[in-house]
Formats: sequence, C-alpha cells, structure tokens
Amino acid sequence: MATAVLAVLVPAGSAGAATQTVRTAAAAVRPAVVDITTTLAGGQGSAAGTGMVLSSSGLVLTNNHVIEGAATIKARDVGNGRTYTATVVGYDRTDDVAVLRLTGASGLRTMRFSRTPARLGQTVVAVGNAYGRGGTPVAVSGRVTALGRTITASDEGVEEVLRGVVQTDAAIVPGDSGGPLVNLAGQVLGMDTAGGKGPSGSAGFAVPIARAMLIEAQIVAGRSSATVHVGPSAMLGIGVVDGRRSGALVQQVTKGGPAAAAGISVGDTVTWVAGHAVSGVGALGRIMSTLSPGTSVSVRWVDAHGSSHSARATLAVGAPQ
Repeated sequence: MATAVLAVLVPAGSAGAATQTVRTAAAAVRPAVVDITTTLAGGQGSAAGTGMVLSSSGLVLTNNHVIEGAATIKARDVGNGRTYTATVVGYDRTDDVAVLRLTGASGLRTMRFSRTPARLGQTVVAVGNAYGRGGTPVAVSGRVTALGRTITASDEGVEEVLRGVVQTDAAIVPGDSGGPLVNLAGQVLGMDTAGGKGPSGSAGFAVPIARAMLIEAQIVAGRSSATVHVGPSAMLGIGVVDGRRSGALVQQVTKGGPAAAAGISVGDTVTWVAGHAVSGVGALGRIMSTLSPGTSVSVRWVDAHGSSHSARATLAVGAPQ
C-alpha cells in the first residue's frame, strides 16, 4: 500500500493539527480518484496515471499525455474498488486535457471544485497514483510557489509547452498526472500535470481547474476546434521520430494500414499531410488530432534515396494523439 508523504511548514506547536488537516483533505478527495492504466498501441508497453471523477455515471478528467497512444484504457475507481474499461470522449493536446467515459459506471463519488483560484503561499495537497503502483492514492503537500508559469514538460522524450500553470513545491511524481491538486477543504484547484526537481527542491505543476473544466465542457458538448479533438482518433499507421533536418522519419509501418496502402516504407520521411507541412513529430501529431477516421488525405514523403512521392490515404481509427 502506498504511504502518504506529509511535509507542511507550520508554526511551532501546531504541526499535529496541520498534519491532521492535510490527511482530512486527502481522505475527502480519494474516493473520487481513479487509477488509470493503459496498454500502448503497437505493443509499445504500458503507462499509468490518475483521473478525477466528474459525474456519477463515469465521466473522468485526466491529462492527455496519460492516455496518449493508448490501445486500451482501464480505470480503477478508488471509491468502490471496481475497474472499468474507459473510452476517450475527447482531448486537447495544447493544454494537456482529456475526458474519459467509464463503461457501465454508476453511483460514483465525484470531485468538489474550489470557487476561487489558487493563491500564492496557499497550502495544497496533491493526490495521485504515484509511480503507477495503484492502491491507496498517495498524498503529498506543499505550498503554491508561483502562478501563471510557462513550462516545457517532457514525457518519454516528447516535449510540450504548457502555459498559465500553477507551481507548487509539493513533490508531484510520475503517475500523479491527471490527479487533483486540492486546498485544505478538499476542493480541487488544479490538475497535477508535471513535476521535477528545481534548485530549491521539488517543483510540481498543475493546470488550473477552471481552464481544464472549460475544455471539458467543450469536449462533452462535441465542439471540435483547432486544439480540441472529439471522438475517435485518426491513424495513418506509422511510428515516427523527428527527421534529420525536417519531417517525420518513419521507423514503423502498420501492416495493412493507410500508410502501407499508400506505399510508405520504413526509412521514408513524411513531409506533408492533409495540406499541411510536417516539420517533425509534434507537427504531425497536431495535424492528425484535427482529422477523423475515414477521411481521405494527401500525403507527401521522401524516400531514403531522396526521391519524392505523393499519394492519398484513407485514415483509420487509431490511438489518442
């Protein structure tokens, strides 16, 4: 079983009361937490994270990077101990937000949200599936150390720029992503998204909950945009890395997939998809997140010998981008 780590700075003589307050906040929020585990498409392994229950019928808020590339998603509801299959309702790569639906869920405990945003110096508690170990969610406490930060976060070598995030010295670790950052009343202030070590110790970052819930409302309403994808994800059927100069270098081609049908091979570099230049892996992901399965798109690529090619490909259903 995971053990809560409590480290609150308090006046002398009040440590016991403060620790109890943190424990109370963590206990209040845990029943509305889910532990998320995924298997990655193409046999690329597995991943783990955390989610927050939004509705008794199983809507869950988490980070996009928690479910990115997932072939299957399972979520264990801490409140009732049951494990559900989850489907992706939609996601926003830019703000790292995703909404899931738990199949067959009912009567779930839900999160409570703060009506006021986080403030500097405020004591906060981060709760999550630390290191993907499952069991009782781990709680760590700290203070809000900065607001409106812009950071570059890295997950498995893929970088993303996040703007306007809340910074805390609570020790957010892998597996906590998608979990709640709460005040001492157990009300959500933000969604844990990234963590690391800074010059003065731990640095954790959370998407403000007001922004995350605006995106959630857009997704649930079915309103796609340049940054929000709703519904099944489109797949070209290639595994890529950044090209040497530009483009997306193909390292894997799915047998029978759209790219294979178009004639794309391992060692080719994709330079153009659906009317947009592909400068690298990130650009290709952003393009694909705006497209739907069944769409016929133009694709351009350069083979290993430097010859240019083009064809049309009909996109298939794939993993979240």
